[in-house]
Amino acid sequence: MGLEHLWAGWRAAFVTQAHAPAGGCVLCAIGRGDDGADDLVVARTSRAYCVLNLYPYTSGHMLVVPVRHVAHPRELEADETAQLWQLVQEAIAALSATYRPEGVNLGMNLGRAAGAGIADHLHAHVVPRWAGDANFMATAAQTRVLPEALPDTRDRLRRAWSTPIGP
Repeated sequence: MGLEHLWAGWRAAFVTQAHAPAGGCVLCAIGRGDDGADDLVVARTSRAYCVLNLYPYTSGHMLVVPVRHVAHPRELEADETAQLWQLVQEAIAALSATYRPEGVNLGMNLGRAAGAGIADHLHAHVVPRWAGDANFMATAAQTRVLPEALPDTRDRLRRAWSTPIGP
């Protein structure tokens, strides 16, 4: 049985508009804010930004991305590393305040063989998790159900972004 999909009409806007210039990098386009490409950006600094994953594993799945196009952490400058890591910490705090996950997956897929969908532009995944969150639909029917539209998730996380980072 293959992965099935449920109709989600609210996503029509995403599949009918181009998110990156032809032959360009979608993460660079978002970093520049090209033509509304940054609609799902939750937070931004001068050298990095946090954006909702357009194809999330679960509600609140974010990517933390350096603005500059680099493929590996060793290519980052010190201030890029600091801003990227600060946004990761703030993303976890915003997720904790908004969704109260029991855990958070944090990681990077370096290279296509590691599972990177966009292998040449570094990004960290920040994914909220709950005990037992692999429900029947994902396990037996191989279908993910997201209970919230991406713009609603973005708005909730933006409101929570100022939450102090706790211990």
